[in-house]
Amino acid sequence: MRNATLRILLTAALFGGLALAASAQPSPKIGPIAARRAMQTTGWSRVIITAADGHTPLEIEDAIGHAGGALGRPLPIIGAYAALLPNAALNGLANSAAVIHLALDRPVAGTLERTGATIGATSVRQELGYDGSGVGVAVIDSGITAYHDDLAGLGSAQRVDRFVDFVNGRDTAYDDYGHGTHVAGIIAGNGADSAGLRAGIAPNARLIALKVLDANGHGYISDVIAALQYAVANRDALNIRVINLSVAAGVYESYHSDPLTRAARKAVAAGIVVVAAAGNVGRDLKGHSLYGGITAPGNAPWVLTVGASSHMGTIDRSDDTIAAFSSRGPTAVDGTAKPDLVAPGVGIESLSDPDSAMYSTQSSYLLPGLVPTTYLPYLSQSGTSMSTPVVSGTAALMFQANPSLTPNQVKAILQYTAQINPDHDPLTEGAGFLNAKGAVELARYFAAGIATYPSSDDWGRRIIWGNKLVTQGLPLPGANAWPRNVSWGSSATPDGLPIEFGVTCTAADCAESAGSAWTLDVFRNAVWGALCAGEDCGATWTVGLFGAADGDTVVWGTADGGDTVVWGTVDADTVVWGTADGDTVVWGTDAGGDTVVWGTSCVDSSCIPIIWKP
Repeated sequence: MRNATLRILLTAALFGGLALAASAQPSPKIGPIAARRAMQTTGWSRVIITAADGHTPLEIEDAIGHAGGALGRPLPIIGAYAALLPNAALNGLANSAAVIHLALDRPVAGTLERTGATIGATSVRQELGYDGSGVGVAVIDSGITAYHDDLAGLGSAQRVDRFVDFVNGRDTAYDDYGHGTHVAGIIAGNGADSAGLRAGIAPNARLIALKVLDANGHGYISDVIAALQYAVANRDALNIRVINLSVAAGVYESYHSDPLTRAARKAVAAGIVVVAAAGNVGRDLKGHSLYGGITAPGNAPWVLTVGASSHMGTIDRSDDTIAAFSSRGPTAVDGTAKPDLVAPGVGIESLSDPDSAMYSTQSSYLLPGLVPTTYLPYLSQSGTSMSTPVVSGTAALMFQANPSLTPNQVKAILQYTAQINPDHDPLTEGAGFLNAKGAVELARYFAAGIATYPSSDDWGRRIIWGNKLVTQGLPLPGANAWPRNVSWGSSATPDGLPIEFGVTCTAADCAESAGSAWTLDVFRNAVWGALCAGEDCGATWTVGLFGAADGDTVVWGTADGGDTVVWGTVDADTVVWGTADGDTVVWGTDAGGDTVVWGTSCVDSSCIPIIWKP
């Protein structure tokens, strides 16, 4: 009883006055969307509360109870708790010395034979012998089907090493929505029901299915954070080297403070490559191109963010183009160059689950296999949700070729070997179009024992380091830009040394090395061009700011073409990114002030799935 009394007294001392008048000025420690809720005198909100240094989880638990709230799941990966709290108590809790940040627990939603051949993954399997064997890929999505022939390994057992349900707490694998099964098949389906024709990118990889989306494709970032925590905790036991996030939430605050992007950073620091969808906000309802539609956690520099291209139904790379729906940079709030690269995401044929919602709602796009089955085993879908696992599968191939790779090396290799389309700027295509074969070849070189530096005329040979587009160099495995403790885009190592990527080239094709260090001394700014002497500007970024092409940084758009920026057109305290029909609205606010999140599809007609002709 004495200890309980002390806890109550401590709570009262730390958190007295939690029910602060809702009309008071919101605490600066409250995220922008949660701050709006704090101004309301009624209602409840799901929030994520991060403890300040030196304060214990017990103090946060007591504070939540004292505020009349309900404690949710712990989020130790970022030192936080999820909770349900009265809106009138948010300000008082945030003002406590024990709390460093309070954010809304935002909603999230989910966003092949030609694909593999187009990016070179088929050649990787056939010529180099890599198929993802032994590499674990965590798929944070809507779950995974209980059984599919294409996911079978030896003895017909599924290559799903672990299933964890963060939504309903069930123990056996299921996917009541269907999105996660489709994504998993793109990564690791072996094409058993199609004689190998619809095999995934790494058809022998191991899968870890972490369910965070419900039967309608909806979820919360606290569940995604818990899934990231699980992947980090089980990295070694399950050899998890890649996390696929074909789910997304809106961007309301800096990636430095957003709980979702901070959790992703912890995973990257643990040596796991986090691959996330760029979003499906590439143009408006009138067909005008939109910039600034990158979703979270893809807005963070340490995340590998994937936009979507279209292979146009052929294996010839020359006709590939950007998918109209694919989100462009720069990111909201921080103004960072994204995406990192693009991969096929239009008409991607992968696995179906006959017990899922998508099997019914997307029935027009179901496809048969080449062997007798009791249901149609394949489904065609479009979106950056589909392009993301194409890159995740490629990363699995790279890790099989070189298990010592760091996340920074994986991103740099993928960017350096990507193929540039001169019709698109870096805020649209990133470093270029995915080249899986080139990436695996360079990954092998980064491993000890490979003497000859690989090269090809179609490599873009550029890296987008933060906002700086650097060229004219050869990346080398021992450069100081690659260790886990170096954050992507930083200007120096933790020891204060200038960032180095390798050695400079004497010719445009990098056939010969100059021998000097390849650093950030010479670069182009992928967001601001030469406007502020190559550095980031303090002004608001707008389309048409640059006008003409500027070398490697091509074109951002013209002021008279109708193109615009996703963010920056509405009232002073928020930005509404879309006005769609309600279930696929881009993040922002609806008329009632509730957050609305990017959905698994988009309003653009280019998002409609395609069944390519044979």
